[in-house]
Amino acid sequence: MIAVIQRVSEASVKIDGEVKGEIGRGLMILLGIEDADAYEDIQWLAKKIVNMRIFPDENEVMNKSLLDHEREILLISQFTLHASTKKGNRPSYIKAAKPDVAIPLYEKTIAELEGLLGRKLATGEFGADMKVGLVNDGPVTIIVDTKDRK
Repeated sequence: MIAVIQRVSEASVKIDGEVKGEIGRGLMILLGIEDADAYEDIQWLAKKIVNMRIFPDENEVMNKSLLDHEREILLISQFTLHASTKKGNRPSYIKAAKPDVAIPLYEKTIAELEGLLGRKLATGEFGADMKVGLVNDGPVTIIVDTKDRK
């Protein structure tokens, strides 16, 4: 799994002009799922996300987590994070999981994060044409790949 994690002041996702999910301060996360991903990847990534100290403390040092501030998450699936650009000019998405694999893993990721946070997440809709808007706070953007954890 690849996650692009952005600390935001606000973020939203629209589908067909209607707001599907929106948050205030927190994290907007783009999530790419590949065939090799498993429940262990979800567990590791979810713990990493909720405990990542990227929110400012009283001294304006990034030393607080989502749990410390009770901030929100907007989670959006994005298969293009697994694009291969090694050959030619047209990206290949061969590593990206097909919906029959990706949807259950996406749903388990939502459930895992909600369990750790003790509250609901805002989400996009898997496979939909989504319009994402955000105000990156900092800016802070971090890329995490579960295959690089060891």
